Amino acid sequence: MNPSAPLLAEKRREALRDELLATVDLLKRRRASEIDASYIEDYVSLHWMEWHGGSLRLTTTGENVCKHLTSSLSRATAGRSTA
Repeated sequence: MNPSAPLLAEKRREALRDELLATVDLLKRRRASEIDASYIEDYVSLHWMEWHGGSLRLTTTGENVCKHLTSSLSRATAGRSTA
C-alpha cells in the first residue's frame, strides 16, 4: 500500500467537503449536469449522496455534513463580524 494514500484520501475528502454546499446548490437548481462526475462517484462512495429513481439526492449522512458545514460557516462569519 502506498504510504501517502491515507493523506491523499483525506485531502480528497476535504476537497469534497469544501465543494459539497455548492454541489447541493446545483442539485437544488436542477443543474446536476454541471457537477464533475468524479465528485458524484466519490459522494456516493462516501454515502453523502445516493441515486434514487434516476435522481441524485443527499443521504442522511450528507444532510448532516451540510448542516455541520453551514453551522461552521455561520460561526466563522459571526466571529469575523465581532472581531
